[in-house]
Amino acid sequence: MSTSMRASYFEKFGELDQIKTGTLERPEAGEGEVLVRVRAAGVNPVDAAVARGMLQQAVPAKFPVIPGWDLAGVVEERGHAARRFDAGDEVYAYARRPTVQHGTFAEYVALPECYLARRPGTITMTEAGGIPLVGLTAYQALFQAGDLSEGDTLLILGASGGVGTMAIQLAKTAGAIVIGVASERNQAYMKELGADETIDYTAGNIGEAVRAIVREDIDFIFHCSRGDSLGQSIDTLKSGGQLVSITNSQPGVRDDISFRYVFVEPNARQLKHLRELVDKEGITMPVSRTFDLGDTAEAIREIESLHTRGKTVITP
Repeated sequence: MSTSMRASYFEKFGELDQIKTGTLERPEAGEGEVLVRVRAAGVNPVDAAVARGMLQQAVPAKFPVIPGWDLAGVVEERGHAARRFDAGDEVYAYARRPTVQHGTFAEYVALPECYLARRPGTITMTEAGGIPLVGLTAYQALFQAGDLSEGDTLLILGASGGVGTMAIQLAKTAGAIVIGVASERNQAYMKELGADETIDYTAGNIGEAVRAIVREDIDFIFHCSRGDSLGQSIDTLKSGGQLVSITNSQPGVRDDISFRYVFVEPNARQLKHLRELVDKEGITMPVSRTFDLGDTAEAIREIESLHTRGKTVITP
């Protein structure tokens, strides 16, 4: 096997056009690690924040940085004491490490095997590569930070993006009533995913639209968007209701609701559960567009707009 690989990387923080694609040294599987041939790597808004240096305090970086935290791929080699997987096994992972350096926008990545789970078998490798970060984010928001229960009414702000796409489907498997909020062009898309009701945020006040759908206050708001969507809808949340946000850690909400902020954590056990839900319950991850490694900057720029549907995926 060659000791080099193609990868997208940057050598300083700044604008996205500084991200380049070239040849770097291929990593080796260390103790307890496996070397994975990356076949698909989901692109997420956080990738832009990393490249711009916005997360340096929370997740320090070491240059040159290969971005990317999602992957689906094939185990190529096992390091010492790594025995959970065999060469040839198809896996997926949320690959965020304590220091950002060796990401998944590359042909190969070496990871501790505890990050990995076998990938879902009923969807393509490309679709699987788009699940880990958004799937874990939605899962941890709804069922770990929050306590979504059967019969709860859930309002998802930003329901057509990757996290929202997973949240609609996960909420329906839990028996919740789902109201999805997105632009006019994504109303049918949210319905196809299972949303019971949908709201076009460009058509008027979101809170008033919620009141027109349900007469009682709602149980849970999952905040996946930016702008004023939360401000417009927060008064529809009942006293004792739950608010979970992935975009605002200090929204300044009233004292009679439960608020949690989520920054997703790697969790192979939850990835295993997500695989079971995909394979047995038919949860899907629509991929809107794929990019080659050479177009990584364009892919990250597109996802940074927050106007994409489903997932954008790089296929090294």
